[in-house]
Formats: sequence, C-alpha cells, structure tokens
Amino acid sequence: MNEEHLKPISAAVLRLLRPLVRILLRNGVSYRTFSDLAKWVYVDIASKEFGIKGRKQSISRVSVITGLSRKEVMRVQQLQRPDDRASTERYNRAARVITAWRRERDFLDAEGEPAPLPMLGPGATFGELVKRYSGDVPVRAILDELIRVGAVEQLKDGRVRLLTQAYIPESSDADKLHILGTDVGHLISTIGHNLKPDSIGPLFQRKVAYDNLPDEVLPEFRKLSAKKGQTLLEKLDRWLAQRDRDVNPTIEGTGRNRAGVGVFYFEEPHSKKEK
Repeated sequence: MNEEHLKPISAAVLRLLRPLVRILLRNGVSYRTFSDLAKWVYVDIASKEFGIKGRKQSISRVSVITGLSRKEVMRVQQLQRPDDRASTERYNRAARVITAWRRERDFLDAEGEPAPLPMLGPGATFGELVKRYSGDVPVRAILDELIRVGAVEQLKDGRVRLLTQAYIPESSDADKLHILGTDVGHLISTIGHNLKPDSIGPLFQRKVAYDNLPDEVLPEFRKLSAKKGQTLLEKLDRWLAQRDRDVNPTIEGTGRNRAGVGVFYFEEPHSKKEK
C-alpha cells in the first residue's frame, strides 16, 4: 500500500478501534484473544475472497496476502470459530414478534395501536402471533424472553400487553454484544462497498451532525431523533414485510438476500484533540 492510502486508512482504523477496544477491555478480552480473532478473520477472508479463479487457494498464498507465516496460517485455521447462533436466533425471533405486533392489523386495536392479546383461543392471540412470526418456538419461551427484557407484561386477566417499540435486550450482555457484531458489521460493509462501488452503484450512507451544541439541546434532540427514526423504520418495515418470503410465502423471485436500513444516535463532548 502506498503512503497516500496508508495514512488515511491507518487513522480510520484507529478511530474505529478505540470504541471497540473499550468494549473489549470492559468485557475482559485480552490483546492476545483479540489478536487471534483478527488473525482468524484475515485468514478466513484471504482464503475465501482473494483466491485466483480456477485455482485452489494455498496456504502459501494466504501467507503472502496476510503477512502471516505459513505456520501461523495453519495454526489459525485450527482455531474454533466463536458461535453466537443462539443469540442470533433469540434476537431475530423476538424482534419479528414485536415488529409484527406493531404492524399487522390482526393484532391492532381500534386506534391502530398494538392490542393486549389473550394467550390462546380463537382469533388474534399471542399464541397466534408467535406461531406466525417465530416459527416452531414454544409460545411460553417467547413470552418469558419478552418479559425478561421488559418488552411485554402479562396482565391480571392473562392478556399480554406490549410495552416497547422494538426488541432491545436490556439485561443480556451476550445479546447486546450480538447487536454490536451485526449492526457495526453492516455499517462497515456499506462503507466498504461505497469505497469501491460495483455495478449497483453506491449504497445510501448519510448522517447529520453539528459540533457546537449546548447541553440543554441534547435531551430534546434525543427525543426528536428517536421519534423520527422510529417512524421511518416502521414505514420501511411495512414495505419490506410485504416483499419478504418468510412473511409472504407466495412472493416469487430469484435468490435470497438480506437488506435493511439502520438508524443510530450519537453524542459526545467536543474536543479539538483527536479521540
């Protein structure tokens, strides 16, 4: 890499590593563990994405691409890949249930708000909601998970009432760390695509920020951005749900793709010093 590109990419890596390393240190992840994870990703991507067409990727070529010795490449290939499928499944199923509860007419009241649902029985019930949008997971398991994170409550008459607009795992560090991996991963993938866009062109990537705001403005902006962001996401959710084959099995078309839009809020004290 020439000097023209090395400096800006090095500065960019330092910026994205700072908040990540804070999280790693808070969770007791040592540099050695992080180093092994970084090496594993280097070897995995070099092996799968930087081969020569028509030829099997060799350990020697992976060594040259990554800068790791052949011995180290072979050692890293034997490392077990961390598996968070349990958190992924739990997050996806719970999120689908809450999203559908806020969107689908069958589960809304006369004012268009999520209706308190009886557990079982005819018509719109919590059991029917879970059956439609959470697969074959037991209804009680989904209810217990949503109660655990404070997303729903069970009323004295047995009905279940929705308390939140989205599934956010408040009490599970494992589930919150899963969100770190997926959401940040999607953002970096989008930026990576836009650095070298392909035939579909650049992907949407925007932000709005000012750096001389008084403390008193922040609470109001937090509320405004949360309200506007939620409205946008709910509108896009309705559009996507009508075209997703898991929700509408009759939808035709080729391939299977994941697409979405993420919205996040940030604030920090301004400093002229590099953070």
